[in-house]
Amino acid sequence: MELVEPIRNKKQITALKAYLKNQNIRDYLLFVLGINSGLRISDLLKLTVENVKNQDRISIREQKTGKMKDFPLSETCKKAINEYLKSTGITTGTLFASRKGNKPITRVQAYRILSEGAKTVGITESIGTHTLRKTFGYHAYINGTDITRIQKLLNHSAPSVTLSYIGITKEELDNVYISLNL
Repeated sequence: MELVEPIRNKKQITALKAYLKNQNIRDYLLFVLGINSGLRISDLLKLTVENVKNQDRISIREQKTGKMKDFPLSETCKKAINEYLKSTGITTGTLFASRKGNKPITRVQAYRILSEGAKTVGITESIGTHTLRKTFGYHAYINGTDITRIQKLLNHSAPSVTLSYIGITKEELDNVYISLNL
């Protein structure tokens, strides 16, 4: 399995959001929810309309860990959900439905969507479905969230695991020493 990276550049995130929204509103919502929730792709794909419609929070049992995950939806997520539901007219069932009925798209299809979009907007780093979760953790860290909180959100065993997972580079850590100058 190839190691994938978070999307570190906010302009690239904006470009990918615009591309996906223009291609397919479902794919746009998948990306927005993914980078703003830190959910694994398996948990994203099992979401239903009922999980998100008129909701301020998502509460689900994680497939991998079996643990309950309960978190608030950001305004960005709420707006994307409302746009998606309004544009598609979907009122119940699978949130990320494939064209073949009321089953969710597959992990492979989600990968193709993200990979193609990333290439189209000029992202050269390795991108995959796990990029969504890593992007969430990376930007939470860059925005000043304590690493132990991110560790808890991602259900990691140690802060060092989380730092490695979200792709914090030695250069970024070295910049702490360079920029402090007390």
